[in-house]
Amino acid sequence: MDEQQHERFEDPIDGTIWDVDATFLTSNWTCIWGNGCKGILPTDAEHLNQGCCSHGTRFLDEEESMNTGALAMFLLPSMFQFHAEAHEGGIYADDARTLTRVVDGACIFLNRPGFEGGEGCALHLAAIAAGESPTVWKPSVCWQLPLRAETRPDGTKVLRPWDRSDWDTEHSTIAWCCTEEPEPFVGETTVIHSLAEELTALVGPEVYVQIRDRLGQ
Repeated sequence: MDEQQHERFEDPIDGTIWDVDATFLTSNWTCIWGNGCKGILPTDAEHLNQGCCSHGTRFLDEEESMNTGALAMFLLPSMFQFHAEAHEGGIYADDARTLTRVVDGACIFLNRPGFEGGEGCALHLAAIAAGESPTVWKPSVCWQLPLRAETRPDGTKVLRPWDRSDWDTEHSTIAWCCTEEPEPFVGETTVIHSLAEELTALVGPEVYVQIRDRLGQ
């Protein structure tokens, strides 16, 4: 990507200042899961079609962890490939319930290629089937990707794309980072529009409208 340009927006509700990566938001990045995504393993794993689901996902907090566990109970075997495994051993990787289990080399919720109920995240598929937003069903880190929100010591919020260092502090455990490679920048519209739902959930509707009106193309 080109050198990053940032814009600042103020939330009229609570006064929060958002410093956003305008370069990424106005780019034509798009998720290419299932269409060339190489995943987040140490080597190119496009053939596995795991995307960023190769590891268990970490929950934001206990409330999110419990919510995911409750939603998992409503998933039908026809839509959840590892329903039996979840029933027998639960969905959590640890007693503190901070992380989802890895089953057969990826997150327990990831339906693999060829599964009749649909390939991809079982929570995502269930949300769509229920006519609801995946942002309500999926753990926050999952629906936010490739977006990342952080808080600076002064209280300013930062909105930017994930980069390699967020996944991989040693720059050695992932072969490919989708926000830093050219292949995903092939979308038909800008991130502002293609990820409108996710952006609104992250920054709130008031700030999203400001971003759309100032940067939208």
